[in-house]
Amino acid sequence: MKKILIIRFSSIGDIVLTTPVIRCLKQQKPGVEIHFLTKKVFKGILENNPYLTKIHTIEKDVKEITKQLKQENFDFIIDLHNNIRSMQTKAALGKPSSSFKKLNFKKWILVKFKINKMPILHIVDRYMQTATPLGIKNDNKGIDYFIPEKDEVSLASLPPSHQQGYIGFVIGARHYTKQLPTEKIISICKKLNQPIVLLGGKEDINRANEIEKAVGATIYNACGKCNLNQSASLVKQATKIITHDTGLMHIAAAFKKEIISIWGNTVPAFGFTPYLPAPTSKIVEVKNLSCRPCSKIGYEKCPKGHFKCMKEIDENEIVN
Repeated sequence: MKKILIIRFSSIGDIVLTTPVIRCLKQQKPGVEIHFLTKKVFKGILENNPYLTKIHTIEKDVKEITKQLKQENFDFIIDLHNNIRSMQTKAALGKPSSSFKKLNFKKWILVKFKINKMPILHIVDRYMQTATPLGIKNDNKGIDYFIPEKDEVSLASLPPSHQQGYIGFVIGARHYTKQLPTEKIISICKKLNQPIVLLGGKEDINRANEIEKAVGATIYNACGKCNLNQSASLVKQATKIITHDTGLMHIAAAFKKEIISIWGNTVPAFGFTPYLPAPTSKIVEVKNLSCRPCSKIGYEKCPKGHFKCMKEIDENEIVN
């Protein structure tokens, strides 16, 4: 076996969670080439990974790259997405493959009827199962994240108040129902009264500005000022990370940070908790809500209108 193709098109967290598979394949199959197929927008997550031989990307359609992939003549395909695009890719290449089992029916039962039939198994371990036909075993070394030197953020670039240590607070998430209300974030930051770096994308700038204005000098607002790798560098250098269920949470786990992860409409039972984080890490959630989980992903507003899963989060639990 000379060439293996791994497929995962999106998104940030899901791709980060594939890195143990990449590493274990490369280290346990000496001399093998590991190729990865993803969307072009996510290439930066993997381009500094030393275990990868080549990254193939698409904008939208796998037809953009089918000819190129055929020329590679892969020996095996590991499909960690298992969607229409990945099925099209496997059909076009006609090579032996193993596919990730998404367990959508069990997720639906958990969302619809609040009956948990999900395996007590992290998504990383479920990803690893796709490599077992090749004799690959999990080395239990956790997640990888490699930051290019050009994107390493110097502590000297931060305010003097933040150069001796800070808490990283990831204020964003892909969906509204995964995010603490802004007023709760402000309240938590005031109670902490420690240097805090706000982390998020351009979509979080307005919220971050509001938090910075309300809290004051203990806040350094990095939202929208950094690319993903630079944000990862700030995560790496933080003393602790407070975060929603989002991509930077998994990057924090790669650096074995102490993580306080806050869960709204989604639940840890889906298998996406921080993987092998520091022993002192903690999950914060409102348990025993009859409406939770309301989705396996999230919504732009609370379907019930009350948003208890986030509004009733115990701020003192996070602060303590």
